[in-house]
Amino acid sequence: MADDIAIGIDLGTSYSCVSVVHEGQPTVIPNEWGETTHASCVSFLEEGSVLVGNAAKKNIITKAETTVYSAKRLIGRYYFSDEVKKAQAVMPYRIVEGPNNSVRISIRNDTYSLPEISALVLKELKAVAEGYLGRPVTKAVVTVPAYFNDNQRQATKDAGRIAGLEVLRIINEPTAAALAYGFGRDVNQRVVVYDLGGGTFDVSILEIGKDVFEVLATAGDTYLGGDDFDDRIMAWLADDFLAQTRLDLRQSKYCIQMLKDAAERAKIEVGETGTSQIHCPSICQDANGQVLDLRQTLTAQHFNSMVMDLVQRTFKVCDEALQSARLTASDIDAIILVGGPTRLPIIRQ
Repeated sequence: MADDIAIGIDLGTSYSCVSVVHEGQPTVIPNEWGETTHASCVSFLEEGSVLVGNAAKKNIITKAETTVYSAKRLIGRYYFSDEVKKAQAVMPYRIVEGPNNSVRISIRNDTYSLPEISALVLKELKAVAEGYLGRPVTKAVVTVPAYFNDNQRQATKDAGRIAGLEVLRIINEPTAAALAYGFGRDVNQRVVVYDLGGGTFDVSILEIGKDVFEVLATAGDTYLGGDDFDDRIMAWLADDFLAQTRLDLRQSKYCIQMLKDAAERAKIEVGETGTSQIHCPSICQDANGQVLDLRQTLTAQHFNSMVMDLVQRTFKVCDEALQSARLTASDIDAIILVGGPTRLPIIRQ
């Protein structure tokens, strides 16, 4: 039946992605600019309009109080939980208490529930899929972390409903990765899914049989991801610029946003080619009004030394998962790498 099409959505902490099975092949759907990952980010503008996705991400620093990101860390949680207290300490937007100990985000004079925020991201993904397929889409399968409890799963389903999607199934992220790896291949293996995203790190150990995908153990760090790698590059660029010019780029939101964008590009370039030429034209003016550029070269060796401790933090989490499953590294048949930062050679090695 023509209207029986369902899309698959990876609703991530930092980035989300939407796919469909097209002529028997799973296909990740690009938006009109060819981007296949979309920032899980919502920016509420003053005139009442809302930006969602990669356009909203550009406002994370310059319009910090009205741009919501990493909402997934709060969805389905209670206001009194440790995770919410942690988020209140680090997030620039206001996190307030709603009815029945729920969590709300306060933007100017309005408050939003977390399913409402996530629904805006899902709606954007739905629109991307509809633009690509040229037809309405009403059904979806959505992935969530293996450690999500019933409340968090239900809140994710609610977000889908608000976005106009019937959520047919909620699938654990490591199970989805294992399905992509093992489905139809008739493998019997114990695999580790090493999932390093933009904002969070999860590791899961699964047993894959003929038709059975069983999660044996899971562990994670909800505040470790590719963003931390970017922050290391940003700090290095800002310190170096300060040493050379005695100007502190951290004093301006616009300079920080430029540094953040440059750091993310540099990380990707270093991963792909082993070196990155960083150039931020006209980043600021000195006391005499002279416009200054920032130029720097980042090598793989320097980058690796900058982030080595972050990579080691992921290994600590892997050890926890192995202990929890009562296994050793030699019991593992394969590793599935998931998430953008796993493209970096330092992690693959």
